[in-house]
Amino acid sequence: MAWYRKMVFGSLTRSLVYTFVTIVSVAVMADEPASWTRLLGNNADGVAVTEWDFNWTQQPSLLWSLPVGDGYGLGAVWGNEYYQADAIQNASATLSRLRCIDLQTGSVKADESRVLSYRDMYGYEVGPRATPTLDEDYVFTLGVSGELVCRDRRTLQTRWVVNTKKKYGVIQNFFGVGSSPLLLGDWVIVMVGGSPAESQTLPPGQLDRVDPNGSLLVAFDKKTGEERWKSGNDLASYSSPRTVVIDGKTFVLAFARSGLVCIDARVGKVAWKYDHRAGIVESVNAMMPVVFGDEVFVSECYQVGSVLLKASPDKADALWKDPAKNRRKQAMRVHWSTPVLVNGYLYGCSGRNAVDSDFRCVEWSTGEVMWVDERRSRSSVTRVGEALLVLDESGGMQVIRADPTKLNVISEWDFSGDDGGTVALSYPCWAAPIVVGDKMLIRGDQNVLCFSLNPMETGP
Repeated sequence: MAWYRKMVFGSLTRSLVYTFVTIVSVAVMADEPASWTRLLGNNADGVAVTEWDFNWTQQPSLLWSLPVGDGYGLGAVWGNEYYQADAIQNASATLSRLRCIDLQTGSVKADESRVLSYRDMYGYEVGPRATPTLDEDYVFTLGVSGELVCRDRRTLQTRWVVNTKKKYGVIQNFFGVGSSPLLLGDWVIVMVGGSPAESQTLPPGQLDRVDPNGSLLVAFDKKTGEERWKSGNDLASYSSPRTVVIDGKTFVLAFARSGLVCIDARVGKVAWKYDHRAGIVESVNAMMPVVFGDEVFVSECYQVGSVLLKASPDKADALWKDPAKNRRKQAMRVHWSTPVLVNGYLYGCSGRNAVDSDFRCVEWSTGEVMWVDERRSRSSVTRVGEALLVLDESGGMQVIRADPTKLNVISEWDFSGDDGGTVALSYPCWAAPIVVGDKMLIRGDQNVLCFSLNPMETGP
C-alpha cells in the first residue's frame, strides 16, 4: 500500500451505487421518529440521518451538560428521550444505572439502578463499555459484568434479566464485557462467548488457555428473555454484532476474539468464519464491521491490520489484505474506533496508542492510502452528509469534509477547556459523537454535553 498521497478515481458506476445506497437509507428512515437507537446509529454505520443542513463554520451552542459516573459509552435516542448508562457508588454498593433524559432540557425523566459486582483486571472504570439498544417499547443494556437487562422504554421498569456470565460460563475478558446488543425482529442478540467447566478453574489473565463452548452469539426473545438460539464457537471481543444481507438472506456478523463469524440469522447456524487476529495474547478486536453490499471490512491495530472481504452465504474471500506485522505497509490499523464509508472511501483513526495514531482516508476497493493527517492522536468519527465530525480523546473536534484528494478541515472546536472556555470534556472521550435532528451529543469522563447545531441560513 502506498504511504504517499495519491488520488485514485473509482468508476462512475461504483460512485453512483454508493450514492444510491445512501439515498435509500435516508428514505427508509424518513418516517421514523428522530432516533439513534444503538451503537453507531440505527444502521450501525456511524452515519447520522437528518433533514437538517448545517453551517459547520460556526461552533454549536451548548444546551445542557449531564454529569455521569463511571463508563465510556454514549447513549441512545428515541424521539425526545436520551438514554444514558453509567455506574455510580452509594453508601453501601456500586450500582449500574440507566437514566432517561429529556433531549431538549437535559432533565432526568426516569432513573433505574441495579447492584453491580465487577472488578477490572487493569484498573479501568467499572461502568459500562457498551451502548444501550432500544426500540419503541424496550431498552436493552449489556453491562460490564455480563448482565443483560430489558426495561420498559417509557418507565425504565425492569422486564427481565439474564446473567450471561453465570448462565453461559463467561470467563472475564480483559476489560469485562464491551459489546452492545443487536435488535433483530423479535430477538435481541448479544455477544456472550462462554466457556466449558474445565476452563472455569484457570487463573485470571490466561485467556489464551480458555476454550469456547458454542455461545459466541445468543439470541433471546426480546419480550421474555428466553433463549432462541446460540451459535459460534469463539470467545467474545469488544466489537458488536450487526447484520448483513447476502443473496437476499439476513446474516449476523460478529467480529469475535479470533476473527469474523457469519451466522444465519434465521436458524442461528454458522455460515462461515474468517480468521483475523493478532498472534499476541493481550490484543483485542473491537471495531464494528463496515458493510457495503456483500463486502465487509474489518481491522485491528496490533499485528495483522485490515482486510476487505467478499461475502457469500457459505464463505468469505479476501479482496485485499494488509501484510501482517508490517505497519508501514498497512492501509489502516483500527483499534476501538470504527471508520465511516463515504462514496467509496473509508475515513477513520489508524493506530493503537496516541503516539502512533493518525486520521486517514483509504480507498475501499483497493486499500490505497489517499492521505494521512499525522497530527491527530486517537479519535472517533461520525458522518453527517459530507461532513465528518472527528472527536479526539482529549475533547478536541475537527469538522472535515469527506474529500479523498486531501485533508479538508472546515472547522476546529475545542471542548477540552484548554481554550479557557467553561465547557469542558475530560479524557477519555472514546465514544463517537451522536447527531439526531439538530442536536449533537458528545461524552468525556465525567459528563455528556448536548449542543444545538447551527442550521445553514437560507435566502428569503
